[in-house]
Amino acid sequence: MTFDSILFRDPRATDVIDSASEPEIFGDLNLDQIIDSITRGRDDYNLKPFFYVPLTDVDSVSYRHEILHDLERDEVVTCINAFAAQMRAMRVQLAAATKLYFRWQKRRYFLDGAQIYCAAIDALARDLEAAVPHSSGLVAFLDYLKAYANGHEFQVTKQEEARIRDALAQVRYSILIKGNAVTVRKYAGEIDYSEDVQKTFEKFKQGKVKSHSTDMRDSPDMDHVEANVLDFVARLHPEVFGPLEDFCSAHASFLDPVIERFDREVQFYVAYLEHIARLKGTGLSFCYPQMLDTSKEIRSIEGFDLALAEKLRREEARIVCNDFYLEGRERIIVVTGPNQGGKTTFSRTFGQLHYLAAIGWPVPGREARLFLFDQIFTHFERQEDMKNLRGKLHDDLYRIHRILGRATTRSIIIMNEIFSSTSLKDALYLSEKVMGRIMNLDALCVYVTFIEELSSLSVQTVSMLSEVQHDAIASRTFKVLRRPADGRSYALSLARQYQLTYDQLTERIGS
Repeated sequence: MTFDSILFRDPRATDVIDSASEPEIFGDLNLDQIIDSITRGRDDYNLKPFFYVPLTDVDSVSYRHEILHDLERDEVVTCINAFAAQMRAMRVQLAAATKLYFRWQKRRYFLDGAQIYCAAIDALARDLEAAVPHSSGLVAFLDYLKAYANGHEFQVTKQEEARIRDALAQVRYSILIKGNAVTVRKYAGEIDYSEDVQKTFEKFKQGKVKSHSTDMRDSPDMDHVEANVLDFVARLHPEVFGPLEDFCSAHASFLDPVIERFDREVQFYVAYLEHIARLKGTGLSFCYPQMLDTSKEIRSIEGFDLALAEKLRREEARIVCNDFYLEGRERIIVVTGPNQGGKTTFSRTFGQLHYLAAIGWPVPGREARLFLFDQIFTHFERQEDMKNLRGKLHDDLYRIHRILGRATTRSIIIMNEIFSSTSLKDALYLSEKVMGRIMNLDALCVYVTFIEELSSLSVQTVSMLSEVQHDAIASRTFKVLRRPADGRSYALSLARQYQLTYDQLTERIGS
């Protein structure tokens, strides 16, 4: 079995990764915050481009799901994490080898990097095979890894590296210092008297004495005296340092590109699993979504905004989960209700769930059935931009026209409180036109609005309402429920808040 990428079934997909840019929707859906949280502490892997390329077919999503199931097993992720730690240590050595100045010190750092790499390959091949992965991706990688580890080129690298290290460990030399003169010569069996001297003076030790020790510098850089001593040692032992020089030249690129790519790509999975593990610890659920590429009968149970959940986790608060579903010809969820009631969060959740599912991840919620889109488009309210010389309404129309011109029947469109700058009559007229275009496309849509009439515009529309409690201050529950928008629920709460209900007014008049 051949192997190219742990992320893509089609190796050609890897060619576009590093040229990918952040999608326009990331800011509206707070996906940028999610990615920042997930990749924090992993800057050296440059993981963000992997999040910018959603998958386009169900089989590719399943490929990633299988790998994630494997990585949820302790025995698999443990050996992957150990390999990652060794590869990081190797990169530190190789980076130091390029930055250091003195020749032989650079060569030794390079040799140590090669040693760490060879040990990492052997350990991963042994431990991953013992873990018995089940996913086609990790099985294919293990086959490649074993073939590479047993291959001639790797075996030669490992044997030469070990032989040179052993030879370096046997090097002995003496330094004679007289005034400003330093002489380096081969070790001739001179007796080491340091232990005898220490024993002789031990009897004169009287209690605790002041230490005259000095701290050695932390920097790995040698000074010119040490470097010259090492140069002389190399001249005295050309049979050892010559092979070291040859090794560094012959194996300058000892890293296998496929394994190097695996080391980077697998962090895409590990980082996310670690991120959601923290949220699972608070009692939240994640599930592997069923991906739909023809049916649009989507469903989510106990879904939530992943960015908000992480923020609330740090504040030791709980997030409110919501459900949604579409059946038959239903395509557009029209969300109404009071301000600050969770409507925008709900629309973000809808977009996040679909995008996270499209990059092959488990999604927030206990159950999910989601549509594999071609593009997601968002229109969230923005402050007026004086640079483009367009008014608020003009800018809304410009952005919506641009979305509708690019959207297809496989697209997802999220509109959040548009046309708020115009009259109710004009907003209703324009919204009906926009929703008519979306219905003609048969695209999935969430439409957050203050116009309740839109919720019953067509058999393709579904009404969802952000609920408030019927208490004195009309508290927001942040629950968005599937039910008709009547406007009376919130109005009744406001009436109670200001003591204007029929019963309250009757009591006050009577008194």
